[in-house]
Amino acid sequence: MRAACKLKVRDSLATTSVILRRFLKLGATMAKSKFEYVRNFEADDTCLAHCWVVVRLDGRNFHRFAEKHNFAKPNDSRALHLMTKCAQTVMQELEDIVIAYGQSDEYSFVFKRKSNWFKRRASKFMTLVVSQFASSYVFYWRNYFGDQPLLYPPGFDGRVVVYPTNQTLKDYLSWRQADCHINNLYNTVFWALVQQSGLTPVQAQRRLQGTVTADKNEILFSEFNINYNNEPVMYRKGTVLLWQKVDEVMTKEVKLPAEVEGEQKVVTRTRMKPAPLHCDVIGDAFWKEHPEILDEDS
Repeated sequence: MRAACKLKVRDSLATTSVILRRFLKLGATMAKSKFEYVRNFEADDTCLAHCWVVVRLDGRNFHRFAEKHNFAKPNDSRALHLMTKCAQTVMQELEDIVIAYGQSDEYSFVFKRKSNWFKRRASKFMTLVVSQFASSYVFYWRNYFGDQPLLYPPGFDGRVVVYPTNQTLKDYLSWRQADCHINNLYNTVFWALVQQSGLTPVQAQRRLQGTVTADKNEILFSEFNINYNNEPVMYRKGTVLLWQKVDEVMTKEVKLPAEVEGEQKVVTRTRMKPAPLHCDVIGDAFWKEHPEILDEDS
């Protein structure tokens, strides 16, 4: 009787082993199902190797967003600092970003030439940068706008552009900073005409039609006693984010004998963090001062 039971158990284990092997073999086959062909419809969006990958995001319909949330004109420092905070969060999450540049409702993020992040897929670069930025904008809103409610979720769109050389990358960042200057000068004059001279937006637009930089500077100085060069540099130049060593002061609990109460010890820790700079990136001085940005071995 006992021998028969042992035989049944052995046969059962053998049968189970055969079934398990068949299942594993079938599972491997099923993984390549007849439906897998749909993967062939995915576009190959791998960014060209050894090139700078730039992701630029812009606020979607931000003129309306700014009006609904009563942004100060021509510049709202709260909104600009919030944008920079979001960009810093993106850089801390995606450490292959070597430099970022922002102005108004846009930010550009430059990834290392040798970055193999997500196999250099453009869709991954763009979606993760934009989603991280947008979620950070909502998360940190109260830090900059206090009790002012966020009336509806902000939207951002993004694009990926590949630049093959150091010079084309420098020209791209110069283009964005030149755009910052042109737009901010126009907005500074436009809102001075509306807020201080009482012109309607349409009248102010007509007044500035056909004017050049010198004309706008003259209007500001002669009519409003404003020297544009004395305006905050953040408004005129935008914001550059670079990795820099930052000293953080922390308190650390010091363990002492049981009969003595613990005490706090001040400790300084050095970390690399994305720090904001408001400076010119069009000239050569910036790049000579920060050669590590273009250094492929950094």
